[in-house]
Amino acid sequence: MPAALADRIVERDAPERDRPRTPADLLGYEPSLERLGDIVILDEDDDERAREIADAVMASDLPCATVLGRASPIEGQLRVREWDALAGDGTETIHREYGHEFRLDVAEVYFSPRLATERHRVAEQVDAGESVVDMFAGVGPYAVPMAARGATVVACDLNEAAIAYLRENTDRNDVADRVTAIAGDVRETTDAHADSADRIVMNLPHSAADFLDTAVSLAGDDCVVHYYDIQHEDDPFGPGIRAIRTAAGDAYDVAVETERVVRSYAPHEENVCLDVRLTRA
Repeated sequence: MPAALADRIVERDAPERDRPRTPADLLGYEPSLERLGDIVILDEDDDERAREIADAVMASDLPCATVLGRASPIEGQLRVREWDALAGDGTETIHREYGHEFRLDVAEVYFSPRLATERHRVAEQVDAGESVVDMFAGVGPYAVPMAARGATVVACDLNEAAIAYLRENTDRNDVADRVTAIAGDVRETTDAHADSADRIVMNLPHSAADFLDTAVSLAGDDCVVHYYDIQHEDDPFGPGIRAIRTAAGDAYDVAVETERVVRSYAPHEENVCLDVRLTRA
C-alpha cells in the first residue's frame, strides 16, 4: 500500500449479510427435491422423513406453495402419476424455463423439469421458417421455444388436458399464431401434414418406436428426428438406430448426427436421444 494512502484507510467490521434459509439449513442435511414453479417435489420413500422435509421446506425461505411426494409411478397412456400432498394442496403451477412460462397441473399432465437442459439443446438447433412436428407435445416445452425461434409447429398429444394447457401456453408466450395444437393419437390426426416436416420431436421414450412409421410419413425431403429412448447401458443407442433404419426403409438415407445420454433412468438403464437426419433417397 502506498504510504500516502495509509492514513485514509479505515477498518470496519462489515455486518454479516442475511442469506435465505434453505431446507438444508433447517434439517442439517441436503434433502433430495426438485422445484417446478412454486411446487417442491420430494424424492423420499420414508413417510416420516418426507414429512420432516416438507415442514422444513415450508419453514425455509424457498418460494413454495405446495410440497408433493410421489405416490405412484408414471402410469398409463397419458403418463401421469398420483401425488401425496405433504404441505399445501395445489397441483397447478407456472413453471419458468429459459425465458418461457408454462402453466400446468402435475396431477393431469406429464412434465419433468429435469429435462430443461435437453429441451433447450434441441430448441437451439431450430431455424426460423422450419416446419416442426412435436408428436408428443405435452404442455409445450419443445413446441413453444421452437415457435419462439420462428418455426411453424404442429403439436400433438393424446392428453386433452395437456393440449388445453399447451394452447394457453402458446398465448402466454406470444406464439399462438405459429403453433397448431392437435388432441388425439398422432397416428390418426396428422395425415394433412404428411411429407412436410423439417424436424420431428419424438419424446416418448418407452414406446417411440411404435410411432416411427408415422414419423417417416411426416418427414419432408430433409428432416431431423429427435428420437428419445430408454435402453440398457450396454447398448443404449443400437435398438433405436436399428428401429429408425427399418422404418425409413429404402425411402430415406439415415445419418445419425448425435448420440446423447440425457440422464440415468434406472439402474443400468439410460434415457438417450438420437438426433437423426432423414434424407429422401
